[in-house]
Amino acid sequence: MAETHDLVLRGGRVLDPETNLDAVADVGVTGDVITAVSTTPLHGRRTLDVSGLAVAPGWIDMHSHAQTLAGHRLQALDGVTTALELEAGATPVAEAYDEATAEGRPLNFGFAASWTQARMAVIGGMPPGGGIGATLSRVGDPRWQAPATGRALDEILELLGGELANGALGIGILMGYAPGVAHEEYAAVAALAAAAGVPTYTHSRDLVERVPDILIDGAEELTKVAAETGAHMHYCHVNSTSTRQIDRVLGLVEKVRAEGARVSTEAYPYGAGMTGIGASFLAPERLAEWGMTPSSIVYTPTGERVADAARLARLRADDPGGLAIIHSLDERLPADRIFLDRALLAGSTVIGSDAMPLTWTSGVPDPYAWPLPKAAVTHPRTAGTFSKVLRHYVRETGALSLLEAVHRASTLPARVLGESAPALRRKGRVQAGCDADLVVFDPATVTDRSTYEDSTRPSAGYAHVFVAGEAVVSDGELVLSALPGRPIRR
Repeated sequence: MAETHDLVLRGGRVLDPETNLDAVADVGVTGDVITAVSTTPLHGRRTLDVSGLAVAPGWIDMHSHAQTLAGHRLQALDGVTTALELEAGATPVAEAYDEATAEGRPLNFGFAASWTQARMAVIGGMPPGGGIGATLSRVGDPRWQAPATGRALDEILELLGGELANGALGIGILMGYAPGVAHEEYAAVAALAAAAGVPTYTHSRDLVERVPDILIDGAEELTKVAAETGAHMHYCHVNSTSTRQIDRVLGLVEKVRAEGARVSTEAYPYGAGMTGIGASFLAPERLAEWGMTPSSIVYTPTGERVADAARLARLRADDPGGLAIIHSLDERLPADRIFLDRALLAGSTVIGSDAMPLTWTSGVPDPYAWPLPKAAVTHPRTAGTFSKVLRHYVRETGALSLLEAVHRASTLPARVLGESAPALRRKGRVQAGCDADLVVFDPATVTDRSTYEDSTRPSAGYAHVFVAGEAVVSDGELVLSALPGRPIRR
C-alpha cells in the first residue's frame, strides 16, 4: 500500500540545489521531516495544491540581529526559516538560548560566542549578557578596546572556549569596531576556533585604502589568518566593509581559497548599512575615510539626517547604541550598484541579511504587536533581503538562475555550518529524511516591499512557510500562534 503522509504539497516546482532538482513534483511531509519527493502523486491526510509555485528549502540567514518575535515574523514573510546571530554573537550563550526558548520563536535560532562581549567583560569590566542591545550601547566605549595585557588574553580565550562547550556555533568577531586590538589576538581567537572545529564570523578591520596607517589591512588580516591557522573564516557582509575595494578583497579571498584556505563570503543587496551611532568608524573626524559626511547618516530614533559634526558628536555621546542608517553606497546609481553586484554575485557568496532590531520612535514597545505600527522602524534589509535578491537578480536582470539564488539562500549556508553543527546537515535541502523547513512562493511575483522610508513593510509572494513541518505562514498570512522554532547548537 502507498505510504500516507501527514501533508502533501501537490504539483509544485521543486527546487533542490544539492541534487540540481528543478522539476514538478509532490513533496510529502510527516511530522517535522520530509518523507518523500516524487514525480508521481503522493497520498496525504492533507493536501495543498501548490501548482504554479516553487517549493524550496527555507532560507537560512547566518547574519540576523533581529532575534525577537517581531524580527522573526518579518523574516518569516521574507522566506526565512532559520535565523542565526553569528557576527555579533551572544555571551553568555546559554542565556541567549534559554531566553529565546522560553519566549518561543517562529524560526529556528542559534548563536555564536561573542568575542566583543567577552572583551567587554574581561577588559572593560562590563557586566556580561544583554544581547545585541547591550553590545550596541557599549560598542563605542574605548574601555573594551584596550590592549589585552598580562593574563587578559588567556581569560578571553578561556571564556570563549567555555561558550563553545555550551553549544555556540563558532565565534563572532567585531574586529572593525576595535581598530587598536592587536592582530595577534585575532589570530589566537581563530586558532581556538580551528582547534574546536568551528568557524569564525568576522566584521573585518578597515581597509588600507581608507586608513593608510591602520595596524593591518582588514582583508589581508582575515585571509592571512585563514591560511596560517586553518580556521574557517566567514567574511561577514563583504559588500559593506569592502564597498569600492570589493575587487581587491575578492581577489585575496580567491587567492587563499586556491591555496587551500577556508574562507566563505556573505553579502546583502543594499547600499546602506546600519549600526550603533557610537561606532568608532562613525566619529566625525573619520567619516572622510569613507567618503561620507554627517548627512550620510540617518539617526533612526528621530528619522533625521544628521546636520553636522556637532550634532553627530552629541548623538554619539547621548545615545551611542542608537541605530543609524549609513549611506556609503547609493544603490540607485549604476556606478555604485556595480560594487554591490560584484559582492553578491561572486562565486559561493552566501546571502545574509544583517537584519537589525526594531527601533520604536514613539510609544511603548509592544513585542507582540502585529501588524507592526509605523512607530517601529528598522533597516529595509530586515524585511526584504531575500525577496530583493529574487526580484532583482533572478527576475529582473537574470544575473542568477532561480536554482542558484535558492542555493545561496539555503544549501550554501547549510554547508558552511554543517561541519560543526549537525542539525544544518538536514536543512537547506528538499530530500527525504531532511527537516521540513520549506518555503512555497511565486517566482513571478515574489518581491521586497520594505524601503528606507517604510522599513517594516513585509515582503510578498510567499504562499506558505513551514518550520519543522508547521506553517508559520499560511496562504500568505502569518500564523501568529505558531512558534515551532528550535535551537540550533554546535
